[in-house]
Amino acid sequence: MGYSIGVFEIGDAFVMTTKQKKKKTKLSMGMGDEGSGYGLDEGLCAIGFGRFQVIVLAYSGLGWVAEAMEMMLLSFVGPAIQPEWGLSATEESLISTVAFAGMLVGAYSWGVVSDTYGRKKGFLGSAIITSIAGFLSAFAPNYVSLLILRCFVGVGLGCGHVYTSWFLEFVPVPNRGAWMVVFSTFWTVGTIMEASLAWWIMPTYGWRWLLGLSAVPSVMALLFYGLVPESPRYLCTQGRLAEARRILENGSALNQKELPVGLLVSDHITTLTNENESSESTVLLSSMGSKTSSSQRSSSSILMLLSPKLIRTTLLLWFLYFANTFSYYGIILLTSQLSVPQSECDSHALRSENIKDPSLYVNVFITSLAELPGLGFAFFILDRVGRKISMEIMLLAGFLLLLPLTVQQNEVMTTGFLFGARMFISASFIVACIYAPEVYPTNLRTTGVGIATAIGRIGGMVCPLIAVGMDSGCHQTLPVILFEVTILLSGLSVVILPFETKGKELSDTVDLPVQLE
Repeated sequence: MGYSIGVFEIGDAFVMTTKQKKKKTKLSMGMGDEGSGYGLDEGLCAIGFGRFQVIVLAYSGLGWVAEAMEMMLLSFVGPAIQPEWGLSATEESLISTVAFAGMLVGAYSWGVVSDTYGRKKGFLGSAIITSIAGFLSAFAPNYVSLLILRCFVGVGLGCGHVYTSWFLEFVPVPNRGAWMVVFSTFWTVGTIMEASLAWWIMPTYGWRWLLGLSAVPSVMALLFYGLVPESPRYLCTQGRLAEARRILENGSALNQKELPVGLLVSDHITTLTNENESSESTVLLSSMGSKTSSSQRSSSSILMLLSPKLIRTTLLLWFLYFANTFSYYGIILLTSQLSVPQSECDSHALRSENIKDPSLYVNVFITSLAELPGLGFAFFILDRVGRKISMEIMLLAGFLLLLPLTVQQNEVMTTGFLFGARMFISASFIVACIYAPEVYPTNLRTTGVGIATAIGRIGGMVCPLIAVGMDSGCHQTLPVILFEVTILLSGLSVVILPFETKGKELSDTVDLPVQLE
């Protein structure tokens, strides 16, 4: 049975009734018989990946470098401040914990802002907060002021996931996974830069210089903010098709490719059901005159994330982000904690000397390099075997490599096992960060990923309390076992994820039953 479509104008929206599921259609937008419209994915595939996307990649990569550097410095600042200010182990761990608490708030908040007002508004707000609070941290006069400022830095850094979604929305479907892995290398670049900077700065100039210099990428993100475009996919969901087309035209000029003939049309479709009607209805919203408050949109987004079609994916992603964050930062903190010789376990007085010991920076630098082969492995298999199988392989490998550290090892073996574990756990985290924005539709993408990231930050908040509380490697068995159990449960959650996104086009909306008035 075919399907017929009737179009009725309602204010600034158009309602299309149908008895079948959503299908892609080419629409004529006031063109008569002179041409047909093309969708956003069709336009992106036509212009390909070129100079236009490289500009987007460079800016989004800068945002990830900024986040990676600010997070990586937590491995060095706490151990440096602890003897200088006479902090307890709990007070030292709180420097990391408050940063994750700020990121928890920021991840959700910037997700809502970006889905409501645009991706670029999120970039602007986060760059301002991160750069100002980051520089002021270098001049913190006492422990309490440092905690407050690092919390604000965390709020700004919470926008990091929006960079992922924004770049994803510019990439054509073919080889999208490979390009997202390339984007993810910027995180690794940031961690290596921070380890190198700490190696150079900390022994001679101290932690204040490290805090100040680590804020430079955030300042650069603020300076170059005006040079990058808004996401055309976001603009399409808002009915701002003319603006989206202008961005595509600029992209086609930069890439020296031609757009399809006709006008850009939106696939922004939502399924509605009416208890008084037996047939399905599909509404094509052009959103030209439709306005909703941010609070209404936020609550509506959460309801959609927990709708029958998405609740399983959403809950599993929440756990996966929590477990991945907990495990990833656990391995980073284990590196600095297990770098202290066993004979110094009970000697807090030696912490100020340990921070000047080159072996600490060498170990952190070496394990930071581990992310490069992990990225190479992800690049090779991601578009071949899919997102889910890739994560399962990486989590299993990370689990096996961390297992020997349940007992004390010599320094070379410890560094080697941490290198391998970080290689695979970081790669699995990167694949999860690619999978989540692919599985969510455009109108929920940054909110959905933002909430998952926020829940992940809870894992980051808990992690320092466990890793730093080991008293420098003297009681490592229980924390390592805890990290192992978390990794194992992560693998099980990946197995039962319902969707594979390899080779799939990004969706703009999710079909959601609602009550018609």
